[in-house]
Amino acid sequence: MPLSAKALGAALHEDGLTVHSTLCRREAGAFQKAIQSGEDVVVACTQEQRLFGELGQQTEGAVSPIRFVNIRETGGWSRDAAQASPKIAALLAAARLPEPEPVPTVTYRSAGRVLIIGPLDQAEQAAALVSDVLEVTLFTQGPGNAGGAQARRYPVLGGRITGLTGWLGAFELQWRADNPIDLDLCTRCNACVAACPENAIGLDYQIDLAACQSHRACAGVCQVAGAIDFSRDAGLQTERFDLVLDLRPANATPTFLQHALPQGYFRWDGSDMAALLRLRELVGEFEKPKFFVYKQKLCAHSRNETVGCNACVDICSAEAVSSDKSHQRVVVNPNLCVGCGACTTVCPTGALTYAYPRAAEQGNKLKTLLSTYAAAGGKDAVLLLHSQERGQALVEELGRAAQLKLAHGVPANVIPVALWHTASTGVDLWLSAIAYGASRVVVLGTSEEAPQYLDGLQAQMDVAQTILRGLGYTGTHLKLLRATHPTELDAALQALAQTRQKIPAVAARFAVAQEKRSTLDMALDHLVEQAPLPPAERPAAIALPAAGSPLGTIEVHKDRCTLCLSCVGACPASALQDNPQAPQLRFIEKNCVQCGLCAATCPEDAITLQPRLLLTPERSQPRVLNEAQPWACVRCGKPFGTVKAIEAMLGKLAGHAMFQGEALERLKMCSDCRVIDLYSAQNEKKVTDL
Repeated sequence: MPLSAKALGAALHEDGLTVHSTLCRREAGAFQKAIQSGEDVVVACTQEQRLFGELGQQTEGAVSPIRFVNIRETGGWSRDAAQASPKIAALLAAARLPEPEPVPTVTYRSAGRVLIIGPLDQAEQAAALVSDVLEVTLFTQGPGNAGGAQARRYPVLGGRITGLTGWLGAFELQWRADNPIDLDLCTRCNACVAACPENAIGLDYQIDLAACQSHRACAGVCQVAGAIDFSRDAGLQTERFDLVLDLRPANATPTFLQHALPQGYFRWDGSDMAALLRLRELVGEFEKPKFFVYKQKLCAHSRNETVGCNACVDICSAEAVSSDKSHQRVVVNPNLCVGCGACTTVCPTGALTYAYPRAAEQGNKLKTLLSTYAAAGGKDAVLLLHSQERGQALVEELGRAAQLKLAHGVPANVIPVALWHTASTGVDLWLSAIAYGASRVVVLGTSEEAPQYLDGLQAQMDVAQTILRGLGYTGTHLKLLRATHPTELDAALQALAQTRQKIPAVAARFAVAQEKRSTLDMALDHLVEQAPLPPAERPAAIALPAAGSPLGTIEVHKDRCTLCLSCVGACPASALQDNPQAPQLRFIEKNCVQCGLCAATCPEDAITLQPRLLLTPERSQPRVLNEAQPWACVRCGKPFGTVKAIEAMLGKLAGHAMFQGEALERLKMCSDCRVIDLYSAQNEKKVTDL
């Protein structure tokens, strides 16, 4: 792997940078001296991370924080490694950034009570592998091939599962014990199995009621134990567990339907011992970051129990996000949340934001990578966003294949960026990256992403790419790359070089804000300012795809609108406003998030959404969508309401028995005059007269 200490030192602003080739072996003294300095130490090797950690513990006076970064598989092991110096400098610069700020944590407590669901013989075999550290309960799903052992070593439940909910430390099982044999009373004497003339009783000691002919011979031989009772009520039972091990085959009806399974729930086919090893370790207290921050005041989910934006609820693969429209909010269960961040990506307002790392921290990392890469002479930077699990493994496998001359490897201009999950970034950060100088942002999808995540990412990319092309930035700047094998990834990365993208002539300098809309506005402003198309040739507005667009306007059908202003009360972003001085409906397009609450609330169906990006200054200025002639009180002349609204009300109530004669005339008065007229009328009954 060619490394130039001089070039890297210049890019990183470090004098006297020394390149080490055996830092974990004979040059370990240099590492020990560095970690005694108190300054941050970056080690460009992840293979020997454990060894460096042990060496640090053995070094007296070692006080320096240590960070690790992979520059070998990501850049040094490729066929164009000689041109990878700018990328390596960028990776080293990003590794020096401070760790993300601490966030609140979610705590799980497990006492090791595990429920094993499956055929009895397999369940007992699995129980034998974990019972030394876990408290086991079995739920039989048939005898399996061999049936249960003669000696009953574990509590066994049976019947029909009606529900299983929860997470690590808090699973709740519901079932109906609808079998005549009570497994708590059964002694496994096998007398019922031998006595049954239909062979309807298996070695799971449960009766196949479809095969049973009601001879009741089994009940006759079980009088001493009293375990068989055909008249027993199949009542609903519940029990709590800390862990669940599901042994049922893949074609069986799953207990959990969501793609992202809850913490503490494992499916096991009998071959992957890693699952059992993880299960054995889940006793005690555990913490994970609370990955999200929710600000209800920004949420466009609902108003007055009318649902508008439902994007986060629809996309969550863990079923952690639910609607609470009565309280005008969504509810995120932090125990079920797996930190994918898809909800924050599709949220148009920023009500849900990713917290670990925060958007500002992630933006600073992207800015550091791209600015260092450019300063070191790099061209056509491509950010490859991948997950820390399968995505990271795929990149490393590709690097190894390149070292063995079996693949090209990661190109010199492709900068891998590991994310907790690929769905955690969206249009605001992608467009910011283009504004910072990236020619492309590529998101690597593997087999671990839920299908709806890939659909959501593609919808967001379509919106961002439409904006860029509308401004004259030619090429394909955003791409969702799908690969499950290093050869697929290699071919896809090599294909990226076939096109060239137009990017801003001057890189942006703004810092990504924690507020999504603020970041999006800053990125758009820079991209518009640096747009290749001159202002005279740009369209007034760029039409955007309807799916996933967080930008747009609304159209109001004036012949239907009565200016009731229900839409103003429903708008969560203050895009729709009234005018206290006149009957007007005003609109600030910059604030609109296309949530649809205004259209859903409008009683006249007078509003339709129009996704677009307006490029004129009017985007940030109030404009009148509809206005009407005010109605003047027939008694005092004070304006109230609109002519159209009052006339519509009079037309609807004119035939009602309560609004005849003077009562109908009062509807034409303001509230003050209405009361005065009512009390001054001689023919009206007053409360004091009753």
